Order: sequence, then structure tokens, then C-alpha cells
Amino acid sequence: MTRTHSHSEAHPGTAVIVEQLTRRFNNGPPVLDGLDLAIAPGEFVALLGHSGSGKSTLLRTLAGLDPVTDGTVTRPREVSVVFQEHRLLPWKRVWKNIVLGQEDKDIRQRAEAVLEEVGLSHRSNAWPLTLSGGEAQRAALARALVREPAFLMLDEPFAALDALTRLKMQQLVADLWKKHGCAVLLVTHDVDEALLLADRAVVLERGRIRVDVPITIPRPRRHSDPGFEGLRSLLLDALGVHAA
Repeated sequence: MTRTHSHSEAHPGTAVIVEQLTRRFNNGPPVLDGLDLAIAPGEFVALLGHSGSGKSTLLRTLAGLDPVTDGTVTRPREVSVVFQEHRLLPWKRVWKNIVLGQEDKDIRQRAEAVLEEVGLSHRSNAWPLTLSGGEAQRAALARALVREPAFLMLDEPFAALDALTRLKMQQLVADLWKKHGCAVLLVTHDVDEALLLADRAVVLERGRIRVDVPITIPRPRRHSDPGFEGLRSLLLDALGVHAA
């Protein structure tokens, strides 16, 4: 029997459980096709796949933005998402964007604390339109972390950044994940990014998992580490790309 409901609380020992999740649009072919996925508390999972493979649909479902109509999704109550676009409100100061929708007494202090974590305390009173691309994404990270999520989703958050800023943001995310200990799902097209950051790399193809591989290389990681090139070739092959 297919369960067609979602739970707001994860089972003990697991941050996220997706069971037999199927999603269609306008009676077309399935975008997600009986998908099963589990993410443990504190685990960092990278999700790769071509456009149309189901990555964004899965993320939207896990974020609660798309309904669960066929299958079961179990996730923590405390969930935050960082999108490719920072989505800051231009008419509110940076610190007010960070705590948008929250009413705690110590709201300013909490905003300042998390801005310090992401290296943006000096821009607390700035208007969002005055931020660089990297600063805006730091603010978006701060807005996600101030809610103290048990599960953090990152939807290609570095895609629009230049190469140097992207490397700095990757290191920042690695440091924040280590500090906060939340489960992370990173949607990315960058195989190297997945290998540098994640505990596991999952490749989606036509709504199903083609490859789910653990990344056991000790941190901090470098491209020259033993095993890196082998994993890189495996993931590129799963994506239909021949490694140079």
C-alpha cells in the first residue's frame, strides 16, 4: 500500500527519510520515480544530476514547497534552505533580513552573532543592494543558520559566484557545518565541489538514484588526495561525462 502523507518529525537516528517518492506534472512521465533516500543527522550529502533529473523537485518537496502525493517524506521540523539567488529584501537592512519573521526579544543580538559567524558583522546595517555577490550569499547563509536548522538545504548557492569567491564560500560552508552539526543536502553541478565537501555523493537520473557513493577521504581535502581522482571519474561517468 502506498503511503501518501508526510511527517514533520524524523525517526530517531535519521534526519531525513524519503520512501517511494513519486512526482508527476500534468500526467507526464515521473520527475521523481519511486525515490528512496536517507540522510543521517549531521551527514553532508551532495546531490548531482543533469537538468531535469529531479534535483530541484526533490529539494522543493523536502522544503515543504511541493506536496507529497505519492510516497512518504520524513524530515525534521527545523529546516532551512539557501537558494542560488540570495532573495534578500532590498528595503530592509541586512540584519533585519537575517531575522525576517522572527519576534524574539534578543532578535538583534542573534542576527549579529550569526553575521559574525559568516564574516559579515561589518555589513549588519548595510542595504542588500550594496552587498557583493559573495556577501549576499553569506547573508543568505546567516538567515538560514539563525533558525538553528536540523536540516539545511543548499540549492546551487555558489553557481553565480566567481571562482575565488566560490572557493571561499565552500570553505565557509564546511566550517559552519562542522560547527553547527546539522544534516546538509547540497544540490550542485560541480563534481569537485561534491568531493571536497560531502560525506556522500548521490547522482540522480530520470528521478532515480543512479549512484550513491560514500566519500571517505579525510578532511580537509585536496584534489591530489589518494582516491580523489577515482571518485571523480566514477561520478563523471555516472553523469555521462568522460574524465580528461
